[in-house]
Amino acid sequence: MSDGDEDKTRGGGGPSPVRPERLRGPVEFVGRAAELAQLRRLVEAPPCLILLEGEPGIGKSRLVAELLAELPGRHLVGECDDVPEPFPLGVLLDAIRGSADRLGALSPVAGALAPLLPELADALPDAPPPLTDPAAERHRLLRAVAAVLAALSPATLLLEDLHWADPATCEFIGYLSTHPVDGLAVVLTARTAAPGGSTPIHDALARTPPWSVTRVPLSPLDADDVRRLAARTLRLADPPEQLTATLLDRTAGIPFVVEEVLRTLAERGGDPLADDSVPFVLRDVLLWRLRPLDEATREVLGAAAVLGLTPDQRILASVLSLNRVAVGAAMTSAHRAGLLHDAGDGLRFRHDLARQVVYDLVPRESREWLHLRVARVLEQELPRPVAQLAHHYRRAGSGADFVRNAEAAADLATERGDDATAASFLLQTMDIAELPRPVRVRLAAKLGRSAIDGLSQAEAIPVLERLLADRRLPPGARGELGLVLGRMLRQQGEALRGYAEIERAVPYLRAPRRKAPALAVLAAPDTVVGRHVDDHLARCAEAESAAAASGDPAAHLAVRIARASLLLELGDPAAWAIIKELRASAELADRPREHARACLNWAQGALHAGHPEQAEALLAAGRALVDETGYERLTSLVEATELSLDRAAGRLDGLADRLSRLVASAERMPVTLLDARAELATVLALTATAERAGSTREHDSPVSRTEGCAGLGDSNRGRDEVESAERALREVVADARRVGAIWPLVQALSALARLTVAGRPDEAVRHAAEALSVVRGKGILAWAADAVLVLAEAAAAQGEPARAAAAVAELEAGIAGRDTPSPGPPCADAATSPRPEPAGRMVRVAGRRS
Repeated sequence: MSDGDEDKTRGGGGPSPVRPERLRGPVEFVGRAAELAQLRRLVEAPPCLILLEGEPGIGKSRLVAELLAELPGRHLVGECDDVPEPFPLGVLLDAIRGSADRLGALSPVAGALAPLLPELADALPDAPPPLTDPAAERHRLLRAVAAVLAALSPATLLLEDLHWADPATCEFIGYLSTHPVDGLAVVLTARTAAPGGSTPIHDALARTPPWSVTRVPLSPLDADDVRRLAARTLRLADPPEQLTATLLDRTAGIPFVVEEVLRTLAERGGDPLADDSVPFVLRDVLLWRLRPLDEATREVLGAAAVLGLTPDQRILASVLSLNRVAVGAAMTSAHRAGLLHDAGDGLRFRHDLARQVVYDLVPRESREWLHLRVARVLEQELPRPVAQLAHHYRRAGSGADFVRNAEAAADLATERGDDATAASFLLQTMDIAELPRPVRVRLAAKLGRSAIDGLSQAEAIPVLERLLADRRLPPGARGELGLVLGRMLRQQGEALRGYAEIERAVPYLRAPRRKAPALAVLAAPDTVVGRHVDDHLARCAEAESAAAASGDPAAHLAVRIARASLLLELGDPAAWAIIKELRASAELADRPREHARACLNWAQGALHAGHPEQAEALLAAGRALVDETGYERLTSLVEATELSLDRAAGRLDGLADRLSRLVASAERMPVTLLDARAELATVLALTATAERAGSTREHDSPVSRTEGCAGLGDSNRGRDEVESAERALREVVADARRVGAIWPLVQALSALARLTVAGRPDEAVRHAAEALSVVRGKGILAWAADAVLVLAEAAAAQGEPARAAAAVAELEAGIAGRDTPSPGPPCADAATSPRPEPAGRMVRVAGRRS
């Protein structure tokens, strides 16, 4: 949707300056269905007079072009130009100039146009003798235009950009409002008049009867319309919400600006969220509007662009040492030129791209001086606007002042619970080269703590890695930063790297209150390969000792939460007593985020331990706490846990689609991504196995044999689903091996074994054996229940009952006396997957509750 007044170079009866060109053919016509329908109703019942108005770029020309494309009959089109002295009636003369072959019998008064339209000399009556009264001459000229239009009717007369119309044209429109021409529909487009201001066309229409003109205002596009444009232009099936929000923020929903930004993104490719360039066509348009402004207005406008999207005239006056009247006059001139917009509470840049163009035109040295002046003025404000001060000091090149204010802004954001904003400010401080090492370490520690609970880990990780590579880093700082880095790596899905980083950090953590939580993280068994449960138990004991030595309630709480999680995974009933005690404690109740995280971790542990009812209850509590605190980081974990519970319960209907949506949205929450992918691949495998089993039954039946190839399509579909599921599982296995994540690795290997057991038992044995081997390294044999089931079945099918019996015996010994899980969810109809006796006996043992 583009406004014609941004791209026209056509004449209006006189010479026109060169205007910025632009590409034709908008991406998509969106957001104007109601207005288009209204225009169509009006023009289909002439005579009528319609004023279509809106700000520059709002889509007036595109809308009327869409209207004319749908309308049969004669169209007369004229367009005004922004010239100092437009030719009288020029836009009307342009509209009728090419109609000589369609003119029939005309009233003699039409001859008054003969001197103005030599192209129609043969079609027009002779010019009447001149009149001595200028008013009478002008009135006869208006009647002549009306007579020609009457001869051309029925028709639609479109006159564009009437805000630039000459007085005679405006007078004719006023005349037409009270002397309508039968069969003539008149559509005018004009920019909305500024509040408190006017244009000749608005003045002329203001003097007409209210019923004679229908006004159709156009507003900016909404989020849905912008999203549709982005989808079509960038060829995205489902544009992310952040992209739509960014486009709206940068363009204010003005169709011309949205279109040009999208067109530029489509041509350049890359990440649309990272591209903040101004489309060259939009830049040309804005430069063209800047051209007539005087030097004083340009200076004020440049300072306004430095100040921000909504410049405060009081601050501007102080920065430039001008009086408020001079600043207001300059801003008004910029408004008239279409560079500023009246939002009702003062003049502002209509969109950020307009501000950026003006900002870029200010020389670099002047920009830095202006930023410094703005900062000095803002320093006098109370309370100090530290976020704005940080921005302006950084742009001014004053590193020390920037760091001081950025840290203050980060601290303020942390107090408000806005970790993402805090991390953003602290990340910027890391770019200051002259930052002293102690200051850098202090800020990096704050960055790590805010980034863990914010959404900036990917940016913070390289910063921390560079600091830790410095051999001169003090031991205490090495421990603190290593702990933070390890936690972030784990949350990014790098299970083994993160675990190892925390292991390296622990010896440098001298304070027991800091060491205890770090050891508590190392006590979690369900995240990393290569560490036996005995190691986790030892780490948990060390954590308890450190917590006791610290006397810190927070450290003690973290260790107790970790102890409960570890005992859950081990199948120790004592876990439930600890969980009950903690959930009733004031210490956990006073820390709702930790409470939410603990409930979700325990829900996962309960699921691993085969307690779906308890897992459901813990998940519900965790979800309620997440909703209460607005803790965005745990949202995906809530959904992932819920989906895992559904899979464990065999509720597979629609589950693959829900998991697919979670995987697609989990990029901001990498900690859940691999687990969600493993769940999705497992569900695909379950579905494919069931489909294949059903297809086998059908094709083995007498019906399928007598019907020949009737079921072949279903068979092919089943085979495709099996191949797709196997491919997804192999990808999860590869990624889990790479990052050292044990739970998705065991889950995917077990599902892969189940998927291949029917047709390739040797492969099934290999995958199940690998899963069992990984679990042996961990020492929690209950995790291998499903893998052992498949291994026993495949080994028995291969004629190796001894191997099957050995696997079952190992599992029975590993879970004896423990509160252990049943094997995994049903992988296929039991009637189609007969298991040998050892596996069946193992099922009964594994299902026992001690």
